[in-house]
Amino acid sequence: MTALVDRVRSRLAESGGEPTPAAVAAAVRAEAGGVASDLDVLAALRTLRQEFVGAGPLDELLRDPRTTDVLVSGPDAVWVDRGAGLQPADVRFPDEASVRRLAQRLALAAGRRLDDASPYVDGWLSESGVRLHAVLPPVAADGTCLSLRVLRPAAHDLTTLRRLGTVDAVGEALLRAVVAARLALLVCGGTGTGKTTILNALLSSVDPRERIVCVEDAEELRPRHPHVVRLVSRPANIEGAGAVALRDLVRQALRMRPDRLVVGEVRGAEVCDLLAALNTGHDGGAGTVHANSAREVPARLEALAGAGGMSRAALHSQLAAAVQVVLHMRRRRSGGRVLDGVGVLIRDGADVAVRAAWTRSDGWAAGRAALGELLAERGVRAPW
Repeated sequence: MTALVDRVRSRLAESGGEPTPAAVAAAVRAEAGGVASDLDVLAALRTLRQEFVGAGPLDELLRDPRTTDVLVSGPDAVWVDRGAGLQPADVRFPDEASVRRLAQRLALAAGRRLDDASPYVDGWLSESGVRLHAVLPPVAADGTCLSLRVLRPAAHDLTTLRRLGTVDAVGEALLRAVVAARLALLVCGGTGTGKTTILNALLSSVDPRERIVCVEDAEELRPRHPHVVRLVSRPANIEGAGAVALRDLVRQALRMRPDRLVVGEVRGAEVCDLLAALNTGHDGGAGTVHANSAREVPARLEALAGAGGMSRAALHSQLAAAVQVVLHMRRRRSGGRVLDGVGVLIRDGADVAVRAAWTRSDGWAAGRAALGELLAERGVRAPW
């Protein structure tokens, strides 16, 4: 059966056409030639369909509505996160070469290049709603690494997140007040802590008469709102042309009459354009940023702004005027993601600091008074 699979693989490679299910079946029949048994033909067809169609042996995991991440770090090392943390999956690959072939095929489907000359890739499988990242050896020392994140349409509003335990009653009331007051906010936390989930819920609660313009590297934000415009950046093609940078899209978004400007993830020089935009009368903007805690957000933005040529003093000056609230998300060891704290940005001399207004563990904190003043200025009653 192995020889049959190899012959079919060679035939499909020589044909140069798309390996559709019908093409795979035809190639199996042609190469079997009546010599192989029916069981061998069926086994070969099953193996090749997994190799050439969809995400192969990972398809079943990705179809599970609970799945958020599928990680492959070797033929016998497949992990899945169904909302309760990573767990070993009952999926195996025949060998390292099969993992590499799957990674390269998915990269091609995402319009990216993955080979020895370009050994890592970050892409988007738009048809399946999956974000792809892959690294080939020798950069990945132990073999091909494949990371798939399932990005599903926004299904949770703030009420649902409260029922799931992501926010409690106080947190929900506070978030609704922040949205109603059109305070600009940043959502921070580590990878997979629920930053996009809670931002989707917040945007879904925005007044339907407002126009939301989202700018992203990947199509993650899909709020349930009647007036959303989504702009997505584009990397250069294999020839190195055609790139559209995130910061260029931020500038374009300003010309599209946004009531709220949202940057899906601030990860580079675009922070300069976002802060400039939020300082030109665009209230209620939002973004996400990777940070270990709300307190560390100013330092994180300093590092990002440096890539855009903005000085530390200029960053703090712009930040103080542009952003009012920071939300920190955390993944619990027992599983699940929660709103861990709400902070308010305050002036600390020439710098900006984040002062806790509420934390999940201790409740209301010193920053509550400052947050109450911000809400009162916008005509919104504080939820305490």
